[in-house]
Amino acid sequence: MRARMKTAAKKIATYTAIGTAAALGLSSCYPPQISYVDTPLVVERRATLHENLLNMLPEDVRCLPEAQQEARWVADTAYKAGAAIARLYDSNFPGWAGNYLVNSRLQDRGLCWHYQHDMYRELRRRPLQYFRIGCCGRDIGTRREHNCVFVTPKHTGWPHAWVLDPWPWNGRLQAFNAWDLNPDQWKPRENITAYLAQIYTEGHQYPMEHWVSIQNKRKWYEFSILGLSSPYSDIWWPETWFTPQYRSMMDNIIEGHQQHPNSPINY
Repeated sequence: MRARMKTAAKKIATYTAIGTAAALGLSSCYPPQISYVDTPLVVERRATLHENLLNMLPEDVRCLPEAQQEARWVADTAYKAGAAIARLYDSNFPGWAGNYLVNSRLQDRGLCWHYQHDMYRELRRRPLQYFRIGCCGRDIGTRREHNCVFVTPKHTGWPHAWVLDPWPWNGRLQAFNAWDLNPDQWKPRENITAYLAQIYTEGHQYPMEHWVSIQNKRKWYEFSILGLSSPYSDIWWPETWFTPQYRSMMDNIIEGHQQHPNSPINY
């Protein structure tokens, strides 16, 4: 009898441990809370990225206060923006699970290239003197394609860069150096960078709720660059105006203006 009780107790303990682990795993899939970026672990990671960015600069430049401040801004913004973008997407599943929700039309945003576009937008809010923001991809043109942004010194270029990827863990940024990646798999995406650069110029003021692509059923519409001479060019093709994603974006912009009226960002 006692042996059976011990066996039952072990099973209960095992199931409890599995359930706890599963709950913890699921909770890590939720969008990061606002306080996430100020936790000790993330503060340490922000400092590490700051140091790694500085180390890409020439020795006589990395000691300059302006360079150190700029590297700090890029590192902090990368972690803060990745988390804020995930909160805006309101996705409770990361990576490929989140892709399924988007592709099933159960969620507006959450694909890797959504994160790529939105991270690029956020990292272009400040004119940079020492660094440049670009787009890159792995296994481009295949079913395994993955897209990110990268940071490189202005005096060099890819693959002398750090890749920034908030997609796998729902806004919890991963940063890794590009020079250790497989050059046959990972490539810079200059065409995407050039397109986004025309819209999100350095120092732009587009709200963080602004998107450059709208999907209606199986057709994608891109933000037009024909009228970018105006201060705020919400130039979309007329056929997008009544799509669910366009309405969702505009609702987000209106709500964002109410929540952070004096700033284009909420982080």
